[in-house]
Amino acid sequence: MISTYDFRLRRMATILSVAIVTLSAIAAISGVLLSFYYEPAAGGAYQSLKWIDTEVTNGLLIHSIHDSAGTLLIGVSLIQMVVMFLGRQFRSSWLIAWISGIFLILNAIGLAWTAIILDWSQDGYWRFRIELSTIEAIPLIGSTLRDVLVGGGAVNTTTVEHLYTIHSYLLSAGAILLSVVHLWSILKQEKEMKGEIAVTPKLPAPKEAELT
Repeated sequence: MISTYDFRLRRMATILSVAIVTLSAIAAISGVLLSFYYEPAAGGAYQSLKWIDTEVTNGLLIHSIHDSAGTLLIGVSLIQMVVMFLGRQFRSSWLIAWISGIFLILNAIGLAWTAIILDWSQDGYWRFRIELSTIEAIPLIGSTLRDVLVGGGAVNTTTVEHLYTIHSYLLSAGAILLSVVHLWSILKQEKEMKGEIAVTPKLPAPKEAELT
């Protein structure tokens, strides 16, 4: 049996899951619109984004929506996992929800990380170089992972193309898939648990003391 309080927390988790699916869809759709004008090349990336923000109709709005959706996706996913924890959703039947939620958070962080270099700004370039050094320091796989991300040599157009492919095709598709699986698993469990809400019996009102 579960209490009404726990069920309300689980309902909140469902609402947040719907928000996650919505944010994933918004990020994907706005990303597709930006891709019509974005040039994944060193130097060209910065100029194309600048042109989108200043010359393309509603370009700045779409760009802002895309960035905001990606940021909110991380925040809402983290909040949703906290709500699941507070709702004591630790059953084995919630395993899919927990696993998909954890991977969704990692996927959202990966989307934000791969976008660092896509604007080819000074800030993004040097941040990427610093974090690339950290990746290279990982034992056994660090050098190989660096080569996959960078494209072998220095940070250049190939790097932007690799990160753009990972960001736009692999991680974006993963975010949509994981968000849908996560929502489906939570809706399924919520439906099963509706009948487990504990109904607290009402105590009879105390009788007035008889006059002596």
